[in-house]
Amino acid sequence: MLDQVRALRQELENVQASNQEELESFRLKFVSRKGIISELFQGLKEAAPEDRKELGKILNQLKGLAQTKFQELIKALGEVSSKSDSAELDLTLPSGGSSLGSVHPLSAVWERVVEIFGRMGFSVSEGPEIEDDWHNFTALNFPPNHPAREMQDTFFIEKNPDIALRTHTSNVQIRVMENQQPPLRTLSPGRVFRNEAISARAHCIFHQYEILYVDENVGFADLKQTLYHFAREMFGKNVKIRFRPSFFPFTEPSAEIDISCLICNGKGCNICKYTGWVEIGGSGMVDPNVLENCGIDPQKYTGYAAGLGIERTAMLKYQINDLRLFTQNDIRFLKQFASLGF
Repeated sequence: MLDQVRALRQELENVQASNQEELESFRLKFVSRKGIISELFQGLKEAAPEDRKELGKILNQLKGLAQTKFQELIKALGEVSSKSDSAELDLTLPSGGSSLGSVHPLSAVWERVVEIFGRMGFSVSEGPEIEDDWHNFTALNFPPNHPAREMQDTFFIEKNPDIALRTHTSNVQIRVMENQQPPLRTLSPGRVFRNEAISARAHCIFHQYEILYVDENVGFADLKQTLYHFAREMFGKNVKIRFRPSFFPFTEPSAEIDISCLICNGKGCNICKYTGWVEIGGSGMVDPNVLENCGIDPQKYTGYAAGLGIERTAMLKYQINDLRLFTQNDIRFLKQFASLGF
């Protein structure tokens, strides 16, 4: 392993990136969770116990070198791009004029979600995007050092590991339950953050909307009918919806929510992974431990919760096959939604 580390260190010192493709290749090889350095960390378990501490120290130094080099490459590439852009800019050309903006598709879906659930009696609640461990994990039945915490790759604040960018808007539900007594019926839309690779189906920054209903005699049938009604209102009366058994620390029983793919009409595409179905969120009955953590009597009250993605909803509603288009600010893409309104 030491020979491999020395070879990688030499490679890191000499590597260059002249374009975005080479920069991305560097990231995938050295910085990503599936890169070669992460693989070396996985190999620590095979090392002799007395060598692991020293090897871990060496690997951490290599990881730090890779991250520093990655930032240097980003900065250098940005400076080259800036010089290139300024050299090509002709200030003597007449302006192209300006035009009125329009509603972003994510904003349109956000408002439509608020409208639909508002008619069902859900009030909108908001909370902080930078959250403490209690509201983001522990109160939601994530025990310390439990493997369930690895379900979501979290951006932690470097100087305080108990503070992180929220991985879901469930933190808002906890704050609502801490400050109000049932009956509760709340909708929590907002931006969330997870350390995931950016692709046509995923992003490290995206938006969720979560619903919570807590009262006496709330059952799974209430959850299903609420989501059936929402799906028909959002996507049309012909949409199909199904529930698949799943696991979430904060709900029991739990279920994934799938709807029939509206992009390929069930024929199969890259968004539905050629199954004809697209997962749009998770749901379930609120775990009694969560209610108890928030000061609500689980012997008297029950509740359901569900969380869905605004980007995924917009992709299906507007037949968009690449999630990255929402954040690229390509005017050609955004002009297609000029007629959208609230």
